[in-house]
Amino acid sequence: MDRLANTVRPYAWGSTTAIPALLGIAPTGEPQAEMWMGAHPGAPSRTTRAEASAEQSLTDLIAADPARELGTATVEKFGPRLPFLLKLLAAGAPLSLQVHPNLDQARAGYADEERRSVPIDAPHRTYKDANHKPELICALTPFEGLCGFRRPQEAAEAMEGLGVDSLKPYADLLRAQPEEAALREVLTAILTADPDEMAETVTAAAAAAERLGGAYAPYARIAHHFPGDAGVIAAMLLNFVRLQPGEALYLGAGVPHAYLDGLGVEIMANSDNVLRCGLTPKHIDVPELLRIVRFEATDPGILRPEASPSGEELYETPVDEFRLSRFDLSPGAAPADLTAATPQILLCTAGAPKAGDLGLTPGESVFVPAGERVLLSGAGTLFRATVVA
Repeated sequence: MDRLANTVRPYAWGSTTAIPALLGIAPTGEPQAEMWMGAHPGAPSRTTRAEASAEQSLTDLIAADPARELGTATVEKFGPRLPFLLKLLAAGAPLSLQVHPNLDQARAGYADEERRSVPIDAPHRTYKDANHKPELICALTPFEGLCGFRRPQEAAEAMEGLGVDSLKPYADLLRAQPEEAALREVLTAILTADPDEMAETVTAAAAAAERLGGAYAPYARIAHHFPGDAGVIAAMLLNFVRLQPGEALYLGAGVPHAYLDGLGVEIMANSDNVLRCGLTPKHIDVPELLRIVRFEATDPGILRPEASPSGEELYETPVDEFRLSRFDLSPGAAPADLTAATPQILLCTAGAPKAGDLGLTPGESVFVPAGERVLLSGAGTLFRATVVA
């Protein structure tokens, strides 16, 4: 079992206080958006094994002996790398409005850009790898986000309620077409509108949202961070979701979403494939985006963990690259045996549980190689990330 040293990413949208508060350290005044736990090449966790003479990355540790670290079944199913990335995510401002491709789309898109020799670091490159990126966010604090299209009728009513004349054509389209066509046409129209005219619409909509408050307040806050951005109007097509601590959202392929505010534990397939639809200065590939998005109204489907006799509370998802569960440990409870044939990362978010002989405090994590025996004891909250192999 390896105690992990993890990198905190200072993205501009990050909270300046949430991750430091969890870790029990003083804020630096800079945004601290995500703490990464895993073997992603962008910021792999680091550890020092007893037999090693120096700190090494988890990426190098796994590469040296994938079968030992990940287990034979995991390597056979996913290849010689850790299939998931675990994060603490602290949003102090909205993230970009985005979708992720499914596995077939990712493979085809990556192969196409490779064939066309698009540099992997080019700002207009869409596919960074050949993998899909399903993800799950579990709230540690009250957490706000946008997830999936709401019914066109509801979106039309919201736009009309602002009393902005330039929104009326979008509302009319939402009412006049069948669901899929209505959502497709309106999102297309928003993303391809004249930038100057759209900026005027966003300014007027933001002022109305500020004045009306209530259900419109989130759009006023979004517009504050992204003045003139077409994504502010696109956001009105989506479901607004507020999670309470312990509740979660699963984001599958083609589902437009954005996180707005709060601290959570996020787990995802180990991929960088993101297609943006707004709330960003980065490249938006509109034709490819329209091919990837699922144009259907959906229930956001708030997840609550399902308890088992062992005390493990599992967040059910339809993917095998990751499996996230939670333990709320009471003082004096019998130790839980977490030994598994798959690799695991254990993350403490409250209290002082122990993984084997290693005591953990909030924000600390450990990597457990496949097959290594580990008993969980003590009191506190611990998240368990692994795979289905």
